[in-house]
Amino acid sequence: MPFVRLVLVVTMMFVLVLAVNAQTPAAGAQAPAMTLSTTAFPDGGDVPVKYSQAAPGAKPGEGTSLPLTWANAPAGTQSFVLHMHDMEAARNKTTDDQVHWLVWNIPATAKGLPEGVPAGAQLADGSYQFSATGQVYRGPGAGANGPKHHYVLELYALDVKPTVKPTTDAFETRTMLMKEIQGHILGKAVYLGLFKRPN
Repeated sequence: MPFVRLVLVVTMMFVLVLAVNAQTPAAGAQAPAMTLSTTAFPDGGDVPVKYSQAAPGAKPGEGTSLPLTWANAPAGTQSFVLHMHDMEAARNKTTDDQVHWLVWNIPATAKGLPEGVPAGAQLADGSYQFSATGQVYRGPGAGANGPKHHYVLELYALDVKPTVKPTTDAFETRTMLMKEIQGHILGKAVYLGLFKRPN
């Protein structure tokens, strides 16, 4: 009889341990990765003409900005930076590529950017924007006579709000911003679009 009782006690303890472990997050469990997306085209797909410099009625060097959404920002995020650039462009014989859209000091509460963000150095939510065109989104514009260019959108979640203000030069502004955010990046998400002008 004592043996049977001992077996029952051990079994009950084992069941209790299993129940507790089932309710406790696994050690080292990671939060879901931050994601960036758009309804305009699939990741790695072609950017529609509407969002490019070739769009009917687009001002030179501009276009309608992409609708973007993101999710799973890391805990402690204080602001976001969005960096859109053309990987194939080489400026002034350097490793610099083309700045198509730089938006920073996006509030930590933001879940995305709407389609067609208006021109202007500072947006309604307090964030700043710049591109090689100026204080506006610069749509993809690769020439029709070459290969499609890779337009990369990078979203950074930061533990600070950068103090950088737009200068008169997008590349100088980007250099200053990227230098300031070093050591403050909590997470990053990337999305890719391909584009060349229609023939």
